[in-house]
Amino acid sequence: MARKKIEKRQIEPDLIYNNILVSKFINKVMKRGKKSVARKIVYQAFEEIKNKTKKEPLEIFEKAIQNTSPLVEVKSKRVGGATYQVPREVKGNRKQALAMRWILDAAKSKKGKPMREKLAEELMEAAENKGAAIKKKENTHRMAEANRAFAHFRF
Repeated sequence: MARKKIEKRQIEPDLIYNNILVSKFINKVMKRGKKSVARKIVYQAFEEIKNKTKKEPLEIFEKAIQNTSPLVEVKSKRVGGATYQVPREVKGNRKQALAMRWILDAAKSKKGKPMREKLAEELMEAAENKGAAIKKKENTHRMAEANRAFAHFRF
């Protein structure tokens, strides 16, 4: 019996910047379905970026996502009782999802400030190729490089 193809849900662009990427990011920030809270956090973070850098926050956001997006990752593969970390190329949507997740995790791990400030800082650092999210990307690349010998197990 053939399986039904899963349809990708269309995400509406956000209200202020009319950008689908920002809308996806708001959805990532959202907890327990509180979208208005998530929107407020993201837009205030963008406002903070605008005040600190005097640049367009959307450009900085897109640059941060681009800089944080990984090219390769490792996936576990079992071969004859042994588990190998096999390096794989990361495709389009997953790149964005990982970048957003890492930026958010890095912002959440900072302490003592409101989320909007932490998020604004992390986005500005990522746009300049610095910060915890970039470190995470570099670690992922390093892991893939170290396990390049197992690339022939690709699946």
